[in-house]
Amino acid sequence: MALTVPPPRTPLPAERDGRAGGEPRDGWAQWYERELGWATAGVAPVRLLTGLRFDALVVPAVAGHAALRRVGGAAGPVALMGERMSLLVAAGSADELPGLLDWLEWGPVALALTALGTGGRITAPPPPGRPGPPGAAVWLRPPWPLREQEEETVFPALSGFGSRGGDTPDLVRLVDAVATECHRARLMRARTGPASDESAGQPLAFS
Repeated sequence: MALTVPPPRTPLPAERDGRAGGEPRDGWAQWYERELGWATAGVAPVRLLTGLRFDALVVPAVAGHAALRRVGGAAGPVALMGERMSLLVAAGSADELPGLLDWLEWGPVALALTALGTGGRITAPPPPGRPGPPGAAVWLRPPWPLREQEEETVFPALSGFGSRGGDTPDLVRLVDAVATECHRARLMRARTGPASDESAGQPLAFS
């Protein structure tokens, strides 16, 4: 009996568009660009470019969670990707961070803290309220669209930041809390053994 080879299958729309979680990933990029004015790159996954509308402090998740409990509302949008947390801060903060850490007397201490500024990028979580694939980044504190900002004039350089009441990130307080918790996590690892997240032990780095 002769065997026939089926013709090549036409890709499904989801495969053509990088669809994940029931929505094309390029739709995520459009949301960030249209609603927040944030620059993006790529499709699968979408990346948010730092150094333009915001910078990011990237820390081990355990230290980030502890720091957020310390600062309460004094933080902007926060994204979680695996064992790493990205805390979004004002553009230019990455350049200010070394001097700020010196002023806070954290300069000589090795910290698992990375500052992403110009030329950096973070993985974009699905826009707030939209599903994503398993293992995708998620917003712990989502940004607000521009039209939902009630006090945009309080911090106009950070469109999409803060709360509906106009609260804005306090960089000094946030950096001090993050540095404290990174150091505390490092001491705990020294007492209990190496952590599973090898990247958590990397020295302080800046972009």
